[in-house]
Amino acid sequence: MTHARPHRIQVVAHRGASDEAPEHTLAAYRKAIEDGADALECDVRLTADGHLVCVHDRRVNRTSNGRGAVSALELADLAALDFGSWKNREAREAWRGRDEEPDWEFRPEDRENTSVLTLERLLELVSDAGRRVELAIETKHPTRWAGQVEERLLVLLKRFGLDAPASAAESPVRIMSFSARSLHRVRAVAPTLPTVYLVQFVSPRLRDGRLPAGVRIAGPSVRIVRNHPGYVERLKRAGHQVHVWTVNEPEDVDLCVELGIDAIITNRPRAVLRQLGR
Repeated sequence: MTHARPHRIQVVAHRGASDEAPEHTLAAYRKAIEDGADALECDVRLTADGHLVCVHDRRVNRTSNGRGAVSALELADLAALDFGSWKNREAREAWRGRDEEPDWEFRPEDRENTSVLTLERLLELVSDAGRRVELAIETKHPTRWAGQVEERLLVLLKRFGLDAPASAAESPVRIMSFSARSLHRVRAVAPTLPTVYLVQFVSPRLRDGRLPAGVRIAGPSVRIVRNHPGYVERLKRAGHQVHVWTVNEPEDVDLCVELGIDAIITNRPRAVLRQLGR
């Protein structure tokens, strides 16, 4: 079903256009911008020498040809790894038996596109996009670095002039986390930065639509939205925005439209934009 509704849902590229290119790589984010995504989502972790890098897992084993925890490796160690070729194997397995070839393939000459991506480089990409592209940054927890992740994140945002928006509505950056403590650390230093409380399970104390103090955006999983649409209604009645992850199937997009969801976080921004009539 194709939708063209007055209510504009923001389409957020989850780890970039990660259905087509290796997640958290420059290639994935460039593709998402080309596809017209309204915002980009990334996870950040702190390296042993204090750099914020866009990596989802605690360890690099799944998405690179290396091994070890991000927090125990220096940026130079990560920069030597290949974060792209695994996508070739995954894509070729998915396309096995078809006549067509996968749309994306890692090429050695595209090294910058598929090496580890620092948050600083992603911020540069967004600032040079030529249009407003928002950024949803998720802090990953637990971590050995505890509050240092938020501290380094806010220092970096300040360098780009993004740490103190006039209001949450005007900010092109928002901070997301499953950790209420992480969001509290951010709000204590940068109270006008919007924050998103990510929810994987609806706990009894939050079932009525409440969020941690100062947080105005809920980030439930699509599974919660499917199984507990009334929870979304309670969040909306409480005056909160609702940003849903990770929405890849057409029927889930339809459900998000029906429920008045504010943002869809998806691995397939191009397909979702097309379904929304954009």
